[in-house]
Amino acid sequence: MELGRILSGCMGRANRLLLRGAMRRRTLGVYCITVAALASGLMLATRSVAQTTKEQNTKRPESLKSFLQSYLGKPYPAFEQEGATRYTSAFVDLKGDGTKEVIVYVSGRAWCGSGGCVLLILAPEGMSYRVVTRTTIARPPIQMLNTKSNGWHDISVVVAGGGIAGYEAILPFDGKTYPSNPSVPPARRSIEKIQGETVISVTAQEQPLYQ
Repeated sequence: MELGRILSGCMGRANRLLLRGAMRRRTLGVYCITVAALASGLMLATRSVAQTTKEQNTKRPESLKSFLQSYLGKPYPAFEQEGATRYTSAFVDLKGDGTKEVIVYVSGRAWCGSGGCVLLILAPEGMSYRVVTRTTIARPPIQMLNTKSNGWHDISVVVAGGGIAGYEAILPFDGKTYPSNPSVPPARRSIEKIQGETVISVTAQEQPLYQ
């Protein structure tokens, strides 16, 4: 339908040029065929880009699970029996550039201790991801704060257990990564009510990683 309208428009314009003597009859057909071919190629390219984008958006959640399985390694059967590995993820724009990073909270016998569990910050890389930060002893709720450090939103987690009275810790970005341990500097204890968005709540639904 679109191609037919393009050809019709081309013929109309070509006839007007012909009447004004600006075009010979022998070049009329070649002119319109060339315009139609270019238009057809442009439409095909646009559809191809749209289809590729759709496929990438569809595949990304599965790609995240595959990445985590590869990065964390094969499950240890004894630990899986005690507490299966599960994860909760949140796609958030930490840099404010329109590209969403991923905050992943990993729980289970192999990934948690008395102080909390593993928290990963991932950045998209093609159809996969790269690890920006691996943080230990973190607890939800996990928040993306309104404040920023070196262009990235600060993150807050709860630190508790292991003899530590519970408190909210702020994790600033240093230009390359976030703190790997929220209980020691450069992470810092929040001394006032923090403002931000809860991206992983205490009751967030967890997904099994190895099933």
